[in-house]
Order: sequence, then structure tokens, then C-alpha cells
Amino acid sequence: MPLARSLARRYERSSEPLDDLVQVAAVGLVKAVDRFDVDRGVAFASFAVPTILGELRRYFRDCCWDVHVPRGTQEHVLAIEAAQRRLTLDQGRSPSVAELAEYLELGLEQVLDALQAAQAYGTVSLDAPRGTGANEDAGSYAESLGDIDERYELVDGAATIASALEHIPERERTVLALRFIEDLTQSEIAERIGVSQMHVSRLLRRALEQLRILVRAEDADADSPA
Repeated sequence: MPLARSLARRYERSSEPLDDLVQVAAVGLVKAVDRFDVDRGVAFASFAVPTILGELRRYFRDCCWDVHVPRGTQEHVLAIEAAQRRLTLDQGRSPSVAELAEYLELGLEQVLDALQAAQAYGTVSLDAPRGTGANEDAGSYAESLGDIDERYELVDGAATIASALEHIPERERTVLALRFIEDLTQSEIAERIGVSQMHVSRLLRRALEQLRILVRAEDADADSPA
């Protein structure tokens, strides 16, 4: 049992009580006793350590993570947390990513991936309150996510207008595009297409009136029962 407790402490973290980890390690110890073959000439501790560690890793893999994370990444997360504790005690400060990578003989990307994956260990319900103490009335996390986006109506309107434009003559479409997309004045449009400003004004009025009629017709068709 002292061996099992020592191995359990390697995986100790604030979210998992040490007593639970010791129980898991004890299960691994019992399995090691059951499977150990003294005739092979191997020391019991040499056989028990990987068996107990395997049981602890399975416990974390199957029972503790709220979001699925690959087994290798889980192992890196646990190793990095242990390394952070050791290096913090030795150096009196939190280790850098480069120091963790060097200490564990891992690549920088592997350490960064594991640090990010560690955030998937625990999750918070969307119904949980956002505030504590003086901010208890802040509402739930769900209430802070999303809002009515008024631009949805613009998207719907743009789709309706795009459909209606297909039924307007090309010249009127060009004038509308120059006025409302390129934001040209009527004088600039007149110079661009080679007509008078008065004629541009008539083309715009006619095109806009055609659009209104077509849009109203499409809205009426959408509202009519199938």
C-alpha cells in the first residue's frame, strides 16, 4: 500500500481527492497480486508499478474527463501538471513552456496542445450562475450567450432583392449597382453610362418602383398557404 499511495500522489490534482486515487491504486495493486507469477524471477514492485499506473490512467481516461481527449494527450496533461509542481518548487516560479518541454523531453507543440487540452478536463453547465458574491444577479452563462441579430433581416431582405433584380432590365440593374453599391452620385453615373443626369434619375425611379412591386409580389407568395 505505501507503493500504491506513492503512485497515486503522482496523479493528485485539486479536482480529484487523493483518497479516491488511493482506492484506484489499491485496485491496481490487487490486480498485480492476482497476476504476479513468482516463477518468472521478476521483483513484485517491477511488475506492480505499471499495473497500478495503468489503473490510474484508465480511471482518468474513463471517469474524469468531461470532454473526450486522446489518451496520449491525457498522459501529457498529467505529466505536465506533475512537472509544473516540481519545477515551481525548485525554481520558486511557474515554469515556461520551453522549460516544461525540455524537462519532459517533449516538443513545444505537444506541450501547448496538452495545456490547451487540460481545459477540457472540467466543464461548466450553461445553467450555472455567472456571478458570485456581489455579482450573484449576473444570470446564467446561457443568458450571456447570443442575442437577437438584427442583421438576419438584412440577409433575408438582400436575398429577396437579389431574386427580384433578375427580373429588371440590365441597364436599370447597372444604374442601381452604381448608385447603391459603388455609391456614385447621379452626375457620376450619368458620365459613366453616357446619358444625362435627368435620365439617370428617371432610370433610378423606374428601377426602384419595379423592385418594390417585385418584392411585394414575392412576399405575398411567401405568405400564401401552400
